[in-house]
Amino acid sequence: MAVFLRNSRLLLRKTTDLRVYTPRRNRVKEKWAATRVKHPPTRLALQHFDATYGAQLGELWPSVRVALLTEKKYGALVNNFSFESGTTDLQAQRCRDFISDSYGRAEPSEVGAQEQTREADSNDQQVSPPPLSPNIKCFVFPRGDVTRFKPARPDKYGLLGYYLMDAASVLPCLALDIQQGHTVLDLCAAPGGKSLALLQTQLIRVLCVNDTSVSRTSRLKKVLHSYVPKEFLTDEQLRVTSCDGTKWGEIERNTFDRVLVDVPCTTDRLSLMEDDNNIFSRSRIGERRRLPQLQVELLLAGIQAACPGGEIVYSTCSLSLNQNLSVVEQAVYLAQENFGIQLQVVNLRGLTKLFGDTFCFAPDLRLGEMVVPHLAANFGPIYLCKLRRLT
Repeated sequence: MAVFLRNSRLLLRKTTDLRVYTPRRNRVKEKWAATRVKHPPTRLALQHFDATYGAQLGELWPSVRVALLTEKKYGALVNNFSFESGTTDLQAQRCRDFISDSYGRAEPSEVGAQEQTREADSNDQQVSPPPLSPNIKCFVFPRGDVTRFKPARPDKYGLLGYYLMDAASVLPCLALDIQQGHTVLDLCAAPGGKSLALLQTQLIRVLCVNDTSVSRTSRLKKVLHSYVPKEFLTDEQLRVTSCDGTKWGEIERNTFDRVLVDVPCTTDRLSLMEDDNNIFSRSRIGERRRLPQLQVELLLAGIQAACPGGEIVYSTCSLSLNQNLSVVEQAVYLAQENFGIQLQVVNLRGLTKLFGDTFCFAPDLRLGEMVVPHLAANFGPIYLCKLRRLT
């Protein structure tokens, strides 16, 4: 009897599927349809993009599609507050600061280029380099080089030398043209890369960074504490809030010299890479459909928060016309109709001329500019449009 029990235990340990010992009439069919996703959100996102962007971008879409499905390139935003900025190490790795490098190439031929432009087009200001926020440095590897950056090292005060982000995300911060003593609002600031870029100018009198999500605001604070000295994190210079951004026009109207409105969007690249918390999951269909309306409301709030003569930059990380040009057009119309605010769209074509060697820009947009992913320069997508409140 003891031998029989030992053999039975051994047999059970070796058996992985005990259903073979269950009578067929009592077996339960596995409910795989309730546990396995037939159509994961990433696949739904790709189907949606193929239908939408295929028509929108035409012959450009196949190359953009391949780039979106490939690992993106990063840039290293240099932390001017750190004693270990790593600039020497970055240069030794054959990286270059695409901002200063582009200006260095543009300056010697600026006069000649303008003369040629006068002959081709009487409006030569459209292609001249635009005024940009100073002191921002972002290093990238050469076109076609997919080398990854090494992790940043902390200095003796624990501040990291650089912040890794999509280099195209720096463009909205550059376009804001921060000047000495400006008050600046970053309306949808988390996770904090653009706020950190704005602080690198070291010209801002007061920076207000806001995000509706409390958890995302906590992440934003961690980023700032890892890169910015404590003396710059006082309430007099830096305000971190977690308010509904659509209501900001009611909180502080006609207040800020510069406003950045980097709105929540479909985040195209992330939607193709990660199923978790994906905006294309079936449980978030309503939220995705409401995105353009939310974006209009956020941009309107940013417009109201800007003072007369102030400037607003609207940006997304989506290729969608409904989230980009359509949102800007609707917000400009509603600002005039509902609040009597007149706006001028600032031409950013000079930005594409200046950084055309680093990024691939979409051709011939009616409003704003857009970086589209390309295998040789796999940054973006980033859309940006600059508005100026008329006095």
